[in-house]
Amino acid sequence: MPGSSKARTEFSNSTGPVLWSIDERGVASVVLNRPEVNNAYDGGLVDGLLRATDALKGLTDLRLILIRGNGRHFQAGADLKWIDAVAKSPREENISASRATAEAVRRLNLSPVPTLALVQGGCFGGGTGIIAACDVVIAADNAMFSISEVRWGLTAAIILPQLIHGIGLRQLRRYALTGERFGAEDARRIGLVHEVVPLSDLESAGTRMIGHFLDNGPNAITETKMLALGLANMKVDDKTFDRLIESHAAKRQSNEAAEGLASFAEKRSARWGAVAPPRKSEQ
Repeated sequence: MPGSSKARTEFSNSTGPVLWSIDERGVASVVLNRPEVNNAYDGGLVDGLLRATDALKGLTDLRLILIRGNGRHFQAGADLKWIDAVAKSPREENISASRATAEAVRRLNLSPVPTLALVQGGCFGGGTGIIAACDVVIAADNAMFSISEVRWGLTAAIILPQLIHGIGLRQLRRYALTGERFGAEDARRIGLVHEVVPLSDLESAGTRMIGHFLDNGPNAITETKMLALGLANMKVDDKTFDRLIESHAAKRQSNEAAEGLASFAEKRSARWGAVAPPRKSEQ
């Protein structure tokens, strides 16, 4: 396709919390790269995802986006030290952090080309939102999942649209309210992942799936995906998107979240009974 050589050269980043590159087939690889903290997301990682997706916009020969995590774990949710710092920031900065995170997930969800996630180890909190936003998810048999925000007095507001469509309201009402951990086979059963393979076979399973995508007409794939999202009312309007961001940010600055984050920092159980009942604005 015209301009492809230049586009491929420009789509490359080999340092920082998110790495990206593209091969001669038009398969873009986006790698979460904070293995020292199990790829927990902070402002830097979210910004890296946004920059990667910005770079994708200029690629004329893009066929697929592959999402992976470096190290033992795919993505361990939010970096709670960063969350605590954001919670203590001015309201505008707090909302901006939620908006950036929500936008990173929404871009994956609305990508006109297929998205494929390969998951190993832990996939918690925001990580479940990332994979719910992907078209196909293959998990290693050692993968472990949790929609964990409520453990820390937070909400998963900005990833609820993707999760509802990924696993259905009934399953969300269990796993998002209990925060419990569940394994790869349960994730497959409820629809969060499509396939479970031995850890040693994860890469080869990804290669096989990429082959399926590349066998098909790229324009037909895009049209099919956009039609499916539209028919399922997946395109959350701007007003709803803003409301979810406001809710997500406000909860992070609530008394309950302060107790949850303190319990994490102090390595103790949260004392929820000591937290005052929520104000109406927090409900």
